[in-house]
Amino acid sequence: MSTRLVFDYWDVLRGERSAPERGEIEPGALRHALADTFVLENEPIGPVFRLAGTRLCALFGSELRGRAFAALWPDVEAQGEMRRLVQTVMDETAGAVAGLSAETMNGSPVYLELLLLPLRYRGRTHARVLGALSPALTPEWLGLDTLASMRMISLRMLWPSAHSQRAPEPVARSMPPKFLVLPGGRN
Repeated sequence: MSTRLVFDYWDVLRGERSAPERGEIEPGALRHALADTFVLENEPIGPVFRLAGTRLCALFGSELRGRAFAALWPDVEAQGEMRRLVQTVMDETAGAVAGLSAETMNGSPVYLELLLLPLRYRGRTHARVLGALSPALTPEWLGLDTLASMRMISLRMLWPSAHSQRAPEPVARSMPPKFLVLPGGRN
């Protein structure tokens, strides 16, 4: 799932910091998740799409750049909930993972995972959010139908103090290396 790939990349970039700089994000490193990835910019009206991947735009049947993030939810209460969630991600420099239940225009159900991660922009906090929105399974209707409604069914916050501590890879040296480089030069 794209959300896991984006989180792992973001987590490595941030290191011991609460959030990486926007300029550190290399699109090539996210090439397998880029179609589901987006960047939100904090505007006076709330979070607005600065960039949005092609598969994400296909889910909604239109280009999302410049569109308010909360506008993806047709319900006014859900829009406020999404604005507060993005604000919490920026205020607390915490990530969020949400499970979403959605329905297409033709009534097909689809389950999605939403990831929101804080980014710094030129040293400023409260500026940008890196995110990913991807279906649990790529729907066969993608490009033929679009999402009509979504609602959040689960939420988990990823607090900064919960930096994932990965165990170093064990190095097994019971056998000699198969390829050995010997010092020398060209004659």
